[in-house]
Amino acid sequence: METTTIAGVGVSRIGLGTWAIGGLEWGAVPDDVAVATCLGALERGINLIDTAPIYGRGHSEEIIARAIREHGRREDFYIATKAGLDWSERGVFANLTPGRLRQEMDDSLRRLGTDYVDLYQVHWPDTLVPVAEVAAILNEFLRDGKTRALGVSNFNESRMRRAHAELQRLGLPLASNQVQYSLLHRTIERNGVLQAAKEMSITIIAYSPLAQGLLTGRFHDDPGSVKQIQGPRKFRGPFRRLARSQRLISELKAIARAHGGTPAQVALAWLTQFNGDTVVVIPGATKARQVEDNAASLHLTLSRAELDVIDARATDF
Repeated sequence: METTTIAGVGVSRIGLGTWAIGGLEWGAVPDDVAVATCLGALERGINLIDTAPIYGRGHSEEIIARAIREHGRREDFYIATKAGLDWSERGVFANLTPGRLRQEMDDSLRRLGTDYVDLYQVHWPDTLVPVAEVAAILNEFLRDGKTRALGVSNFNESRMRRAHAELQRLGLPLASNQVQYSLLHRTIERNGVLQAAKEMSITIIAYSPLAQGLLTGRFHDDPGSVKQIQGPRKFRGPFRRLARSQRLISELKAIARAHGGTPAQVALAWLTQFNGDTVVVIPGATKARQVEDNAASLHLTLSRAELDVIDARATDF
């Protein structure tokens, strides 16, 4: 498995996103299957496992704890979790107050069955809490050994720069920014996030790298299957306008045939190769077979010409 480093620690360029096995939007995944998915990732060299308290209201973290217990070696996992999203009858909202962050950290450690996480990320910016105040709490977690690295998620360029500056003032690095990034969602290439991350040596952790399954090509092969999708993603623009991405899917299929791979593997390979070492990806999976398919993308080397033609075909929704 090809690796890179986050804050000096080796991580797989392909990770496992566990939103799907948390059970909020994607339908229930049996616990045994979810645990087997996590263990299957580890067996294939994937050590980066990303989660958050809001994924199934803690259930995703509990699944990872079971996987750690069954595997027996905590140090083989690189666990990334998040904090700062709260929920109520009004919906989901950002909450980065010091008391909330401390409570979330302790709750996550309890659910994960560990005394530290490898990467602790602010899940969403909170415009009501000063960045300096958040940085001070994150510094406290690092000092107390509750986390080994600090990251943010869904931060635009200016917020990422402010977070980087505040942590730097405390003598700490900002390790990562987790953002949506795929061949159908390339906003970070235009809004300054990607370039700033390269400039400051911040790892981009790309979530939804397969555009929630759209880049597999299976919905283009069978448009009627969109109606069978559980949850609200079937109502989102890319799924309602398949014709807009058909040209890209056709190109991915052609390149996949040349490499003996799949369109999804080509899409993941493009993300990990087009921007050097800056980007790691965390595709979701609900079965060990999907993890195996995702991991295989790192054995697929695209030529410069292939990278460029995919770049030219990709459409941002």
